[in-house]
Amino acid sequence: MDTYGRGDLTFDVLDEGPPGGAVVVLLHGFPQQNTSWNTVIPRLTEQGYRCLAPNQRGYSRTARPRGRWNYRTSELVADVCALIDASGARRVHLVGHDWGAAVAWIVAASAPERLATLTAMSVPHPAGFQKAVVTGRQGLASWYMFFFQLPRIPERVLLGRDGRAAGLRWLVQSKWKQTSAFADRDIAAMTEPGALTAALNWYRAIPFQDVRRSGEKIIVPTMFVWSDGDVPIVQQGVQHCARYVTGEYRFETLHDVGHFMLEQKPDAVADLLLDWISAHPVSV
Repeated sequence: MDTYGRGDLTFDVLDEGPPGGAVVVLLHGFPQQNTSWNTVIPRLTEQGYRCLAPNQRGYSRTARPRGRWNYRTSELVADVCALIDASGARRVHLVGHDWGAAVAWIVAASAPERLATLTAMSVPHPAGFQKAVVTGRQGLASWYMFFFQLPRIPERVLLGRDGRAAGLRWLVQSKWKQTSAFADRDIAAMTEPGALTAALNWYRAIPFQDVRRSGEKIIVPTMFVWSDGDVPIVQQGVQHCARYVTGEYRFETLHDVGHFMLEQKPDAVADLLLDWISAHPVSV
């Protein structure tokens, strides 16, 4: 499939691999799109997996509702569940990076019966992350999350008066160490009309999250992958992560790798994924 729908929204999807293969759903983060998985997908499809990578809410041009309320976590999770339904699979392997990981954790908590495994990359369990924000250096590292919740100003700073996104380039390249070629790709997508505001609405919807659900334990077999050169995500929240997983848990660290691990170490990421999901086969 090229698209799938939920309500009046239509989401773009990369659908690669054999139609009858076990399904791997891949969720991107900010400020990327589903193309961030292009470095990993070929390795998975070679082994017979069917990969579904959606452009999530706000990133698909035809799934870009207005208003931050429409980007609360419950909607993001429901979008993923709708994709799983559309895939025809009873259970899938769910993988997320950055914001995609944050969503994936909550999908695993709320719909564990739909998942064979969970793989979260960079962003730890929501409760672990929140604890690190208020008790350690994560709050300082997450300064941009608070800034992005302001109205209008972030767009002006990130896009600039000329619309060439010098501020966004400074953030992803200078601060988060993304390579120029991948930064060019992602910035081009973010400069489309309405795209950046929609992406920022994920942050602006944070106050609408149900904090009572953030501490829910994960019973799904879970692998968490963190990179020790990740500027936005410090180690403290990573260390809290295991206490929120009651199912099988595996933790992996990629050394000398920044936040954009899919681009910097795609083979290492693919090796970990293949080893993990092959150890938890699902009937197709």
